[in-house]
Amino acid sequence: MAVRNSLEPAVHQYPLTEDERLAEAERILGHRFARREWLIEALTHRSALRGRHRRASNERLEFVGDRVLGLLVAEWLAERFAAEDEGALGRRLAHLVSGPVLAGIAARLALPAVLAVAPGEARAGVGKRASVLADAMEAVIGALYLDGGLAAARDFVRAAFATEMANQSAPPKDAKTALQEWAQGRGLPLPAYALISRAGPPHAPEFEIAVTVGGERVGEGRGRAGTKQAAEQAAAADLLGRLAPSS
Repeated sequence: MAVRNSLEPAVHQYPLTEDERLAEAERILGHRFARREWLIEALTHRSALRGRHRRASNERLEFVGDRVLGLLVAEWLAERFAAEDEGALGRRLAHLVSGPVLAGIAARLALPAVLAVAPGEARAGVGKRASVLADAMEAVIGALYLDGGLAAARDFVRAAFATEMANQSAPPKDAKTALQEWAQGRGLPLPAYALISRAGPPHAPEFEIAVTVGGERVGEGRGRAGTKQAAEQAAAADLLGRLAPSS
């Protein structure tokens, strides 16, 4: 009898009950939780907390998972590209743990189907936003680490990121460098970055950055992330994506 890959999304024809949602999440993650409260917390968007004082959102687990993911991907890269220097490995790492990559993997695994989001936000598509999915990916990795240790987190990361790792034929340029080279190659001013907003609690801030080249003559990119540096990278990647058809 063929066994279906645990990372292959299941198809459901009806809304999931709470138990079904958690069981599906465990199937996606390939791990049965000894303490399911970690999983519940990892899947709970802050919008779902209204009136539920006994639950916590996934923001704290996102903080843990971010560090665990960085360690596990760095470990994997050092094994796979043993001859590369720190700079090349750093560019690979930055790409693999970036928001767009995390969101893409989360969507591929059907993670939006098991996230707990308030009904109004769910109807508005909040549960499918790239930033929400990237945060949820980090949160579930944090939950795996706290429940099953590094081994459980490592197993999931290596299965979920296998395609992205296999596509790492050459160290990618970070988005800011690529955008700067694009501008210089066309005799344009260097990209200019501006802070648009800062939101969220002190332990989990979210920055929104805008980037332009030559004012808004070329276009504008925007990015959100937990640090200014990461938000600048996301903004540069956004603008590069807009420029791609005409580059």
